[in-house]
Amino acid sequence: PRKLGPTLGRPQIKGVVLRNLIRKPKKPNSANRRCVRVRLSTGREVIAFVPGEGHNLQEHHVVLVQGGRTQDLPGVKLTVVRGKYDCAHVQAKK
Repeated sequence: PRKLGPTLGRPQIKGVVLRNLIRKPKKPNSANRRCVRVRLSTGREVIAFVPGEGHNLQEHHVVLVQGGRTQDLPGVKLTVVRGKYDCAHVQAKK
């Protein structure tokens, strides 16, 4: 039997933000990647990457999370879906 991934076989899964994190990528990349610790609706706690520049996420915000690991962040296997629930779209450049 194939092992189920972090979303337990679902395409997306809802969760609640527990805290904001800033992660450093693996070599040779250099940045501060914005991540959040999320408690999924299944009760599992995971770390998810927040794509795009800037976000409005705070503790207790509800987010939709999908599979898709961030290649340069070890242990980060999920991505937050922007524009769904409490996670706003990426702001347009002025």
